[in-house]
Amino acid sequence: MENISPALLEWFYKNRRSLPFREDPTPYHVWLSEVMLQQTRVSAVLPYYYRFLEELPDIPALAACGEEKLHKLWEGLGYYSRVRNLQKAAKLVCAQYGGQLPADYAALRALPGIGEYTAGAIASISFGLPVPAVDGNVLRVFSRLYNDPGVITEPTVKKAFTARVMEHQPPEKAGDYNQALMELGALVCVPNGAPLCGQCPLAEVCLARAAGTTAQLPQKAKPKPRKIVPVTLALVESPAGFLVQQRPEKGLLAGLWQPVLWEGEHLLQAEVLARLTALGLDTGAPPCPPQSTSLPTSSGSCPGYSCAFRRRAPRRAMSGQAGSSCAPPTPCLGRSGRISRCCCDFGNLL
Repeated sequence: MENISPALLEWFYKNRRSLPFREDPTPYHVWLSEVMLQQTRVSAVLPYYYRFLEELPDIPALAACGEEKLHKLWEGLGYYSRVRNLQKAAKLVCAQYGGQLPADYAALRALPGIGEYTAGAIASISFGLPVPAVDGNVLRVFSRLYNDPGVITEPTVKKAFTARVMEHQPPEKAGDYNQALMELGALVCVPNGAPLCGQCPLAEVCLARAAGTTAQLPQKAKPKPRKIVPVTLALVESPAGFLVQQRPEKGLLAGLWQPVLWEGEHLLQAEVLARLTALGLDTGAPPCPPQSTSLPTSSGSCPGYSCAFRRRAPRRAMSGQAGSSCAPPTPCLGRSGRISRCCCDFGNLL
């Protein structure tokens, strides 16, 4: 196949979107944007990007930011492990590289939360290094360009596609070339619906277009069956606030706060009341109307109950492993005061 970079770059320079991290591609800006854009659309990311940089304009500011403020700045983007890894990497960069990202692909790849694609994007766009930056957009473009039915989620197939990407990359314009491929996949060789072949600068050399197979490509592995985990949840409310617990630092929704929850169990009403009593809550009041509570990964409802603290409790939230017990051996109960409502819910974590 003839080299695609001349036609691709000509199209890119005429049609590329004006994005803040593209107009000012400093390493920190490119890094932050790529992390935010994981599983998130550009239009949704931009307000968070501007706000984040206004508060944390450089890597040392990110490294020194308090956890509460950091999570607040990230609130709404989800996948909080991304921002935790972002700060871990920022601290390492300050300790090892003087607060500036290294102009080296392997060194970037070694930082927490930076994978092959993100390292390649930073290295090529910010430092001009001739390395690949292969994301889902690029894999889709090359799957169709070569009419290749290989499953793009398989490592061997991705490695072969990456080699093809590099065959066409002009070393002196590596960053623009990588961005052009991403842009083509985002705007023209789209993932949902028919690709806009009439607008594609590579249409004349695209083998899938010639074969009429663009709709069947790229091939992906069949999704694994979802694991269903039963849960029981108690929404315990008082005039002072809600009783909450912090999830473990690793795993699903790591480190986030949630209502009292028993993971792996569908508890009966009497069992829920007994466990709440063991935490020092008086559950002898009559039940309140049935409530419905939802989590990002659960659903369902069951009757709620009115409760009150039997004793004064420390002014801190309950924390500990979510699981068969909703509190550690020595429970840390929430704010003191009378509980006005406690509602139970059960469902499944998917």
